[in-house]
Amino acid sequence: MRIIGVNIPDNKRIEYSLPYIYGIGKKTAMDVLRDAGVDPKMATKDLTPEDISKIQGILEKSFKVEGELRQIVRQNIGRMKEIKAYRGLRHARRLPVRGQRTKTNSRTVRGNVRKTAGSGKRKVELK
Repeated sequence: MRIIGVNIPDNKRIEYSLPYIYGIGKKTAMDVLRDAGVDPKMATKDLTPEDISKIQGILEKSFKVEGELRQIVRQNIGRMKEIKAYRGLRHARRLPVRGQRTKTNSRTVRGNVRKTAGSGKRKVELK
């Protein structure tokens, strides 16, 4: 099933399927379902076309989701880089932005994923 151009799983309950949409979390999904008058425990495949159109209408009218939200986030990061704010510089250098340490952690952000090395000893074959 597709809502706002996103495939959401059919076999899960609708309260767990809606957060597959970028910008919709569990709380927002519950609020949308309450406003639409849809039972959150209902499976996604059991929704009627009217329910789907209600949910889609509420999402389009009240929330910025998917492409529009991604574009806004990208613009905000670009603005921070442009004015040379600290957070913008951290984004530009691909370092952690929110105050995390970098001496030992943040390997995934920096792209320096290191493999764990063994003890250096060779295995000795017994004869």
